[in-house]
Amino acid sequence: MKKITHVLFLLLLTTACQQTADRHAQRIVVTGIDSSKKPGDDFFTYVNGIWYDSAQIPASQAGVGSYSFLNFPQRIRLRRILDSVSGSNNPVGSIEQKVGDFYASGMDTVAINKRGYEPIKPILASIDAITNVPALLQVVAEEQKTGDASIIGFYVGPDDKKSTVNIVQFFQTGIGLPEREYYFKTDSSTLGIQKAYKKYLSTLFELTGSNADAAKKNAAITYDIEKQLATAHRTNIELRDVKANYNKRTVADLSKKHPALAWNTLLSNLGIKTDSVNVGQPAYYDQLNVMLKSISINDWKTYLKANALTNYANFLSQPFADASFAYTKILTGQAVKKPRTEEMTQVVDRSLGQALAQLYVKKYFPQEAKKRMEGLVDNLQKAFEERINKLDWMSQATKDKAKEKLHAFSRKIGYPDKWRDYSTVEVKRDTYFENRLSANKNDYRYSLAKIDQPVDRTEWLTTPPTVTAYNNPPMNEIVFPAGILQTPYFDLYADDALNYGGIGMVIGHEITHSFDDQGAQYDKDGNVKNWWTKEDYEKFKTRTQQVIDQYNVFTVLDSLHIKGALTVGENTADIAGVAIAYDAFKLTEQGKDTTKIDGFTPDQRFFISIARIWRVKTREEYMRMYVNTNPHSPAKWRVNGPLMNFTPFYKAFNVQPEERMYKPENERIVVW
Repeated sequence: MKKITHVLFLLLLTTACQQTADRHAQRIVVTGIDSSKKPGDDFFTYVNGIWYDSAQIPASQAGVGSYSFLNFPQRIRLRRILDSVSGSNNPVGSIEQKVGDFYASGMDTVAINKRGYEPIKPILASIDAITNVPALLQVVAEEQKTGDASIIGFYVGPDDKKSTVNIVQFFQTGIGLPEREYYFKTDSSTLGIQKAYKKYLSTLFELTGSNADAAKKNAAITYDIEKQLATAHRTNIELRDVKANYNKRTVADLSKKHPALAWNTLLSNLGIKTDSVNVGQPAYYDQLNVMLKSISINDWKTYLKANALTNYANFLSQPFADASFAYTKILTGQAVKKPRTEEMTQVVDRSLGQALAQLYVKKYFPQEAKKRMEGLVDNLQKAFEERINKLDWMSQATKDKAKEKLHAFSRKIGYPDKWRDYSTVEVKRDTYFENRLSANKNDYRYSLAKIDQPVDRTEWLTTPPTVTAYNNPPMNEIVFPAGILQTPYFDLYADDALNYGGIGMVIGHEITHSFDDQGAQYDKDGNVKNWWTKEDYEKFKTRTQQVIDQYNVFTVLDSLHIKGALTVGENTADIAGVAIAYDAFKLTEQGKDTTKIDGFTPDQRFFISIARIWRVKTREEYMRMYVNTNPHSPAKWRVNGPLMNFTPFYKAFNVQPEERMYKPENERIVVW
C-alpha cells in the first residue's frame, strides 16, 4: 500500500472530469481494454492484459494491484497521518500522542539497534529457569499475555451453538511453517522453504550467542518438535468442516483426558475463569499431552526459545529483522524489505488500529459514501431474495428459512459506532519493544473481558482503513470497512454499472457467504443449526460439489491447480455475487438502459468493472504459497470462473462456442 510511483498501477479506473456544480456529472472512463483479444477466450486478460504486461511489482512487495495489495497505497494515507502526529506536541494520553509516539519509537532504528536483543533477555531467562512441565506451561501462559502464542492457541468468540454468548475457543498451533503440509511435501519448492526456515532458526540462535554447531542443532530440535505437532494438525480443507471443529468440553473432562496439560492450572495461569471451552481440533491437544511427557524439558526449552525469537524478531535490532526477511523472501519472492515507514504504518494499524482509524476516517472517509452503500446493500438484498424465490431446486419451506436469514442480516459500513479503548496502553517514544508488548497486553485483556459474556454485536474484526470486506456467520453480519470504499470498488460519483460491478459484486459475495458450504450451516441467529429439508441440503451439496470439480481443473502455474475443496466457499460466493450484483444493477435506471458510454453498453461496463476489481499481479513464489494456504482463488479465476457460468455475460460480449470460456448452458453452475 505504499510508494506513490506505483499508485498508478492501482488506479484501475481513470477519471475524466466533466465538472458540474454538484460533481455528479463526473464521468469514469474505462481504459486499458485489449481489443486484440476475444472477451470469451480470457476475459481477465481482455480487460487487464495491457496493465498486467506493463505493471512492475515493487521490489519491496510480493504483488501489486487491487484487493489486499490496495493496502499498499492505502498505507501512504496512514503514513501521512502518522508523520503529522508523530511530529506534533500532542496531549499525553490522546490518541494522537499514542499513535504518534508508537510510530516514532518504531522509526527510531538507532535506539532499537543499540539495544540489540536486550529486550528479550528476560524472556529467554524465564525459559532457561524451567525445570519441569508445570513450570513450562506457566511460562507458556505468561508469554500468551504479551502476544507470543507457542503451543497453546486460543481466542474468545461466539459459541457456535449459542451465538449470543462468547466462549473460549482453543485451536491447533505450535508450527512455524505456513501449514502442516509444508512439513511433509518433498517437491523442490517446499524443500527450499524447509531449508530456509531451518536456516532462519539457526541464525536466530547464533544471534543470541550460540556457536554455529549448537545453533544448527537447536534448529533441528525445534523443527522436529514442530513436525511432530504438525502430524496432529488438520489440513486447511479439514478446517472448513464447521461441525468437526466444534467440540465443546468441560474443563473437568479435559483435565482427566490431558493430565500433562493440567487444564485447571493452565486456565488459571492464562487468567481464564470458565467451566467449559471449545477445542476446535482435539487431536492437536491429544498429541501435545503426549509430547509434554515424551520430549525432554531441555528440548522443550529450546523450542520455546526459538518460538520467542521468531515471534519477536521484528521487534528487535537489524540483524534479527534481516534474518526474518531472509526467510520471508523465500516464501513470497519479495526482493527487498519494505521501507521502514511502511512497516511501521502496518504495525500501528495492527497494534492501535481503531485509534489510528479515527484519524483516518476524519480525514479521508466521506459520509455520503455510507449513504450510497446503504442503497446498494438494499438493492443487493432485494435481488438475492428474488433469486431465492426463483430457485427451481429448493422447496418453499427452505426458501422461507433462507429469506428469514437474509432479512436478519446486520450490516456495518465504514467504521464502528463506538471505538476501542486504548487508555491502558503505555507508549513512550524510546521503548519500541515495550510499546508493542503493552499493546499486545491490552488486546489480551480485551479478549479475556469477553469470556462468558454476551456477544457485542457492534464489535468489528478488522480496522476501518483495511481494504477488505467480510461475512461473520455467528453474528449473521456483513462488513464493509472504509478502506474498500474507494476505486476500483466504489466511487461516489461513478455510474451504477461500475459501482454494481465493483462494490456490488463484493456485497453480493459477502451476502452469499451466509449461504455457502459453511455459512449455510448457520441459522438466522448465527447458531449452527439445520434449517434445510434433507432433500434440499443434498441438492445444495451436489451444486457445491460441481463448484469444487470445476475449479479443480483450473491451472495456476505449471502443474499447480486450484484446490477446489479449499476454495469452494469463496468460489460459490464469487459465482453468486456476480449474479446478485447484476440483478441488483437491473433495478437501476442505467441497468434498464442500453446507452453506451465510451463504446460500451451498461452491461459491458458492469462486467468490465468486475474484471478490474481483481486486477492483481503477484510473484510466483507468493502465488504458490497462496494456492496452498488461501481459501480464495487467484485473481484470474475470480473473474473467469464466475463469468463462464453466467449467461448474461455471454450475451453482453457475444461469447461463441469456439471460445475458451464457453460452457454449454446446461453446464453453467447456478447455486443461488
